[in-house]
Amino acid sequence: MPPKVDSAARALLLGLGHAVRERRKGRGWTIAQLAATSGVSARFLADVETGRGNISIVRLAELASALGCRPAELLVDRGPVRLSLLGLRGAGKSTVGRLVAQKLGVAFVELDARVEEAAGLPLAEIFAVHGEGYYRRLERDVLSALLAGPTAFVLAAGGGLVNDATTFDLLRRGSVTVWLRAKPEEHMARVAAQGDLRPMARRSDAMADLRALLAARAPLYAQSDHTVDTTGVPVGRVVERVAGLVVT
Repeated sequence: MPPKVDSAARALLLGLGHAVRERRKGRGWTIAQLAATSGVSARFLADVETGRGNISIVRLAELASALGCRPAELLVDRGPVRLSLLGLRGAGKSTVGRLVAQKLGVAFVELDARVEEAAGLPLAEIFAVHGEGYYRRLERDVLSALLAGPTAFVLAAGGGLVNDATTFDLLRRGSVTVWLRAKPEEHMARVAAQGDLRPMARRSDAMADLRALLAARAPLYAQSDHTVDTTGVPVGRVVERVAGLVVT
């Protein structure tokens, strides 16, 4: 990984990687063929194409020459990286989100934590004292403020955000949305593994409720830009798949 860069520079590197990869593929070349033509090593080219290679001006000129374009044509600012993870509790939004954010060199944001901060109350108390309507309005306000800023991020959204059409539309317009899909049994097992045994207290009822909730929300989650199935898939592989959605 190159030295840490800010979100604007990160977006520029990702745009460069995308432009190089698309031009290379347009010529029908492998990375090895581009390396042989440009004189830039295949290993460094792989880093460039995934947004990790902080290329020098000389190397950029060599790449542009090999690809038959001007250097400026490869410098495409795609805007800040903004990736939002959706799914029920136990989908892996926090675990995967933190690792993807680290991999991409951007901030990780828990939307519920931002809502708690704005309200000055834990989620349970927000619902108990003010009700769901208040929570949803505050969630939308917090999300709007986040999207209006310059920050690049990977966001873990609350599981019920998709039930608010206005907020969900706001999220989809302002970020790349990804549903982390898993089977009900996997959701339940992950929550239990986190040490929360409450869903297991009445297992038959809990599983029935979970299946019904997932069935109800699945059509909404499916409106995300991408779906990544996490059932039985190692976390590292899920992270690679999710991160790849913004560098391809």
